[in-house]
Amino acid sequence: MKHLFFDLDRTLWDFETNSKNALKILFDTHALDREIKSFESFHKSYKTHNARLWNQYGKGKLSKEILRVKRFDDTLKQYQIFNKELAEKIADGYVEISPHQTNVFPGTHDTLGYLKKESYQMHIITNGFKEVQFIKLENSGLLEYFDIIVCSEDVGKNKPEPDVFHHSLQQAGAKKEESVMIGDDYKVDIVGASNIGMSAILFDPGKKYKEGTHEWHIDHLEKIPETIPWIKQSKL
Repeated sequence: MKHLFFDLDRTLWDFETNSKNALKILFDTHALDREIKSFESFHKSYKTHNARLWNQYGKGKLSKEILRVKRFDDTLKQYQIFNKELAEKIADGYVEISPHQTNVFPGTHDTLGYLKKESYQMHIITNGFKEVQFIKLENSGLLEYFDIIVCSEDVGKNKPEPDVFHHSLQQAGAKKEESVMIGDDYKVDIVGASNIGMSAILFDPGKKYKEGTHEWHIDHLEKIPETIPWIKQSKL
């Protein structure tokens, strides 16, 4: 194995923590507590709407521009706040603030540093918005580890579409037989990679998936170096 392809959000960059921090700043900035009983209520509602709309976006049923504002507009409407201008202000603020949050998963820097010293070539494949993913990588001190950064919107399709993985391999000058995809989303990252013949490691820190969901299933990034030799052995 020579090439390691990582997902970014929820795999290296702690999306849930960073997103919540950014939303709290915006909740306070726009004094939403005057009409919404608590931030926790707002946060829970937002996550529900955001997940639903991201699912539509991933299937190509929704544009990035609509998703960016609609997730907040739908959340506000749940509290009888019909204010599209406010939704747009929050949407702009979120895109500005969230990528500057710098929480990463435990072991991220130690693991990536070790893998780089071991001469693995490492890359990113992300469905996230291009304008914020590079900011996240740079501010979190992650950019230095990676050779190729592929945002799915550059391909015009999202993971798990095969074209995204084929494009990434081509950009990295890598063969699928010598590459491993590492990500937190079983359907998007693991099945997507497996469908084109790439090996994959399912990163599951919250133990969301039951044991046996995937052959290579880890709950801590520091387990990657010890897993790769087993993947190599399985191909002999």
